[in-house]
Amino acid sequence: MKAPPFPTAQNSDHTVLLLHGLSSSPLEMRFLARFLADEGFATHTPELTGYSAGTGHQPMEQWINAAVAQFDALAAQYRHVSVCGLSMGATLAAAVVQRRPAARALLLLSITLDYDGWAIPWYLFMFDCLYYTPLRSRYRYREHEPYGLRNEALRAKIARAMQKNEISEVGPASISMAALHEARRLAASMRNTLKGITADCLIVHAIDDETSSPHNARFVESNVEASFLRTIWLDDSYHMITSDNEREVVARECALFLRESEATSAASSNPTPVVSRALARRLRQLATVAGKA
Repeated sequence: MKAPPFPTAQNSDHTVLLLHGLSSSPLEMRFLARFLADEGFATHTPELTGYSAGTGHQPMEQWINAAVAQFDALAAQYRHVSVCGLSMGATLAAAVVQRRPAARALLLLSITLDYDGWAIPWYLFMFDCLYYTPLRSRYRYREHEPYGLRNEALRAKIARAMQKNEISEVGPASISMAALHEARRLAASMRNTLKGITADCLIVHAIDDETSSPHNARFVESNVEASFLRTIWLDDSYHMITSDNEREVVARECALFLRESEATSAASSNPTPVVSRALARRLRQLATVAGKA
């Protein structure tokens, strides 16, 4: 479960565990990791056995266990550990925080609890049935345009990369039926347990997401029990918001939210009474009278 050599801040007490999308690679999180490092956060972008591209197949319970193990290793080194995920990685991030409520913050980018976007083929619902047939080991769902990208120049670049390789900076060229089956299991389990999440929560979602519709973000918004919750809607991106037109907006909002979460934590640890000016003046008057008595 190695992490790629992306830049990370030195001497930081706050690290962010970054989880990429299904059957993909940490390259999806590269821009965000670099931005957060520049903002003073340590970052960790691991490959997870059975979940990341080229690491074999494991049931979704093993995905969660692997990600939780990464969180625990970071928690032993850093004061604050936040978890951020993209697409199915966001769903996995929510599963980690549900099991590790000590997480400082949870950042959900294009969370996918249901594959219900406008570019998803109508027959996807049949995959769970086909999984129990001999097709399970042979069929792969091939990615197609727009590849999660509204940016046409980047989309053309990714299309060429998909023809040459099985993996690109925005994800795999194809996904196995077994991986999709486990992803749908993970999403179903999280839909029922979101109310157990109390960590500070940021949701960032594109209104034109072609893979997971805005319903996914609204469902999370309505069901998590975070006391500090913020939802950001994007209008110039598709699903891959860490690479698309508004990637700088996404990175900036993530850094801002993490800073505010830190500040909230510090304030709760050292509460300062809020006193109005009128009350403060009255208290001083009373103290003066008492001193003369």
